[in-house]
Amino acid sequence: MTTAGAEELPKKLQLYSFFMSSSSFRVRIALNLKGLDYEYKAINLFKREQHSPEFLKINPIGYVPALVDGDLVLADSFAIILYLEEKYPQHPLLPHDLEKRAINYQAANIISSSIQPLISLPILQYIGENVGPDANIPWIQKHVGKGFAALEKLLKGHAGKYATGDEIFLADLFLAPQIIGLTQRFNYDMTEFPLLSRLSEAYMQVPAIQDAMPDKQPDFPNN
Repeated sequence: MTTAGAEELPKKLQLYSFFMSSSSFRVRIALNLKGLDYEYKAINLFKREQHSPEFLKINPIGYVPALVDGDLVLADSFAIILYLEEKYPQHPLLPHDLEKRAINYQAANIISSSIQPLISLPILQYIGENVGPDANIPWIQKHVGKGFAALEKLLKGHAGKYATGDEIFLADLFLAPQIIGLTQRFNYDMTEFPLLSRLSEAYMQVPAIQDAMPDKQPDFPNN
């Protein structure tokens, strides 16, 4: 209850997330880079909590992440990150240079459209149940290899310390979770991708990425 004339304090951002979700990982990095405080709302994908009536009210398609900012409920990591960029201008996630901005969009889209959806948890579960558990690794290698090869070529003429220069931008928010997740979960061999391997090493030194890592999240299993 607020007293007369007192301003109501803005509500803290809420992020519906799963520790292992690379899409959620992207948004956590963005929030950290912009210095935004938020409440972590864990959705356990292994327990299929994303299909609960309560969460489907937040995101009818049943995916994480989802962000609540006051009266706004927003799902899809790309939409969330661009919204945060528009509303909270501190630490810009897009370069001013139009060409570099376009490369950031392209790199992010390669990951969000041509890599991550093909190796998402529901897809891998379906393959494991209907084809066989041994079919997952060749599937991952095929689709990740194709996407990483494209990214290696795309970024060759643009990379600095990070994907498109010496500052962390949108492309890095998508690259870091994808590379880190694949190497940690599947021991993915990055030998064929020296540029992406170098970027991955740089990402591991960034505090905003370190704090967004799966093992730093409150829903990360203790055992």
